Amino acid sequence: MENFELMGKFYLGKEIEPQSGKVSDNLVLYDSKDLTTHGMIIGMTGSGKTGLGIALLEEALMDNIPVIAIDPKGDITNLLLSFPEQRSEDFLPWINIENATAEGFPPSEYAAREAEKWKKGLAGWGIDGDRIKKMRESVSFSIYTPGSNSGIKVNVLGSFRCPSEKIINDHDLFLEKVQNTTSTLLSLLNIESDPLSGREHLLISKIFEQSWRNGKDVDLPMIINGIQTPPFAQIGVMPTDTFYPPSERFKLALALNQILASPAFNQWMTGVPLEIGSFLHSPEGKPRASIFTVSHLSDNERMFFISMVLNEIVGWMRTQTGTPSLRAILYIDEVFGYMPPVKEPPSKKPLITLLKQARAFGIGVVLATQNPVDLDYKGLSNIGTWFIGRLQTQRDKDRVLEGLERLENASGYDRQFLDKAITGLKKREFLLNNVHENSPSIFTSRWAMSYLRGPLTREQISSIMEERKEEPHVEGAKPAMERTRGVKGYTSPVKPAISPDVNEFFVDLPVTSDSWAYKPFIVGSGDIYYSNPKLGIEERIACLLGAEAPHNTLEPNWENALELDEGDLCREGNEQLKFLELPAAMANPSNYKKWEKAFQRWIRQNKPLVIFKNQSLKLASSPGEGRGDFEIRVEEALREKRDMEIEKLRKKYDSKMATLQKQLMAAEQAIARESEQAKNRNIDTVISFGSAIASALLGRKSLTATSTYRMGSALSKAGRLRKEKMDIARAEEKTQFIQEQLAALEASLNEEIEKLTESMEKYREATQEHLVRPQSTNINIKVFGLAWVPVEIEN
Repeated sequence: MENFELMGKFYLGKEIEPQSGKVSDNLVLYDSKDLTTHGMIIGMTGSGKTGLGIALLEEALMDNIPVIAIDPKGDITNLLLSFPEQRSEDFLPWINIENATAEGFPPSEYAAREAEKWKKGLAGWGIDGDRIKKMRESVSFSIYTPGSNSGIKVNVLGSFRCPSEKIINDHDLFLEKVQNTTSTLLSLLNIESDPLSGREHLLISKIFEQSWRNGKDVDLPMIINGIQTPPFAQIGVMPTDTFYPPSERFKLALALNQILASPAFNQWMTGVPLEIGSFLHSPEGKPRASIFTVSHLSDNERMFFISMVLNEIVGWMRTQTGTPSLRAILYIDEVFGYMPPVKEPPSKKPLITLLKQARAFGIGVVLATQNPVDLDYKGLSNIGTWFIGRLQTQRDKDRVLEGLERLENASGYDRQFLDKAITGLKKREFLLNNVHENSPSIFTSRWAMSYLRGPLTREQISSIMEERKEEPHVEGAKPAMERTRGVKGYTSPVKPAISPDVNEFFVDLPVTSDSWAYKPFIVGSGDIYYSNPKLGIEERIACLLGAEAPHNTLEPNWENALELDEGDLCREGNEQLKFLELPAAMANPSNYKKWEKAFQRWIRQNKPLVIFKNQSLKLASSPGEGRGDFEIRVEEALREKRDMEIEKLRKKYDSKMATLQKQLMAAEQAIARESEQAKNRNIDTVISFGSAIASALLGRKSLTATSTYRMGSALSKAGRLRKEKMDIARAEEKTQFIQEQLAALEASLNEEIEKLTESMEKYREATQEHLVRPQSTNINIKVFGLAWVPVEIEN
């Protein structure tokens, strides 16, 4: 079998010969780069649409491309059901009991039959347990269940985070973000409010706009308070109370408060923050398959959550650098209702934005649907790859053909061929129309590595995610908040007396006064200058740490110090907080000079700048960039390099292949021409022989000159017929020879791509860690003294 383990190639199935309808040996190896122009999978129930979609996602994950899948029906959760050893006990917990009962088998026997079926099916496609194992080990799989604790919860209502400075500074992007977020929030209340004239929309948009421009995150309590007591005097040129009277605003605030007060919505306010980068890669840079299953939600809740995810993806996309290669995939398993042709649900605008603009950022959007008639043309016209399976109605087929005609712009579009091809499709057969290829083809999809058992139940999701509920890497609470809880000690409302020779500060953290008190810490702040011409490093970094106060003159333990921000320090504290006892060593000003020198020495020894460099790819990490983030950049650069090298290889072979294809076309035309001539010659010869024989039999006993002439003419035509048959045989031999040359050329190209694939592995291993240590003269201590830090007191 042809090698399908090629970087940048998705192994999707085998081609079907158009004339015979039989499955050929030609593999369908789809170019991953082509998916940057997006994809659409269309097919009725039972067409094999889900199997093809999962196979495509499996191939992406095999190529280290992260996936975010929105799963309205629950089928994509099957991605987690892949078993390298294909044992019956692997399948047993996940089989569909109803199917087993209907077929008359006990669960254990049904599981054994399913395991054998999957093992045999995969073997028929050249896939073994090692390939499944490689996929499982190279990707982190997670199922997220917003509004439910069966999978990993997602914090959607806890905070509407302030967008990045890049978006805020771009008027159009910022306005789009405000409008989309407002529309999404109102959809949760089932309120349709026009962004240009709706009072609800304009009021809430103003709250978002003002808060975000001030750099503040927004949450539901803030919105409710802002509705009741708007932090602005007017909307447009009209007073706020005139534009939207308080009594009517109260109804809107009450509707939002009911959501906030509902026990069901507590699940929406806890869990992992909706930060797209953390759903694409783990802290170590490992690609993720993040599946958001929403089958358990109501229609309003689904629309709200999916719109939020799409808006966040658009925002994340704006912060990325451009790339011609595939960086990530967004897969929506059923897009019906989210991009309709007439209505404007809050999901439609961000989805069309992604279809129009995501290509430049390497994000491939793949949509699946049973109902192509319910999708907007503006979105469909931006999709470059169509996988078309069996369709339910003539109307669906007409809609698809119209969409393809628009896509092809009437160039090389053969409606009659496509109509006939779509009509004849069987289960798991698809018409593949790719704008990057010369012509469409028909193929049958390969066997999925994942066990396609149908949607997982809540209990099964909970079971499979029990050991995987680690939260994605996100920026959480400040270390000072996390490490100052559960402190014991006597507290006093009076602050201990401090010598004026000691620099004294307070740390401003958002805490309540009931269970918190001030604890003394040694605080040190310094500017560290790092320099290394070989690595191209000239960097200044600020460092602010707070160390536990020692009870003697020993040096503070900076290794376990709190990380603080300069904005946390202030000269005045919270009058409501009490104070813990001040150690005697901290009351002596002379100790601070010794501690300051020790702090500078500790920085020089323990705060090197860690730089990662990949010499082969000519990449170096930015100061503060972790290894995981750098590895993500390495993977993206490697993918770009690979795609560029493959493109060079293809161009090298293109002219040779084009020449052979022209020769093949000419040879096939010659066969057709010679065959037609031979057919006519055969008829003419038969007639000539028949006429000569009839003349001889029906004439006089002796042969006449006429009958002799007719017999000679017939023999002459038979000779020419033999010559034409020989011409056909020679043309067929030539055709076969050209086909063999084309196959050899294709094999040679694949062999070079395979070698390229193997050579690329060395680039991943080329990353090295470098430590840049500062000189003592390059450490400038700016602040050193005592800081009162709020800590939670243990009762």
